[in-house]
Amino acid sequence: MSSRIDEIFEDEILVNKIKTRLPYLFQLAELESSRAGKIGMEVGSLRGRIIVALLIYKFGEENVETEIPITEPEIDVKLFDEPVSIKTKKTF
Repeated sequence: MSSRIDEIFEDEILVNKIKTRLPYLFQLAELESSRAGKIGMEVGSLRGRIIVALLIYKFGEENVETEIPITEPEIDVKLFDEPVSIKTKKTF
């Protein structure tokens, strides 16, 4: 599975788009989930949706399954029928 995800980083055009747009999109997610100057826990879900959109953009909607039951532990999406868990982290 990792070879499929590695394809993202081998595509120089996509890497450049990620470098320019992902920080902006993550900042929008933080603004959207902020209350009284504090970032809420839902920011992780918003960031995850941004990453899922990237996977759909790269691999096509037919290869990215997003209808995963909430009861499935550690699975956010299936990419080519393989489970993927998305984790994001803010660094300062």
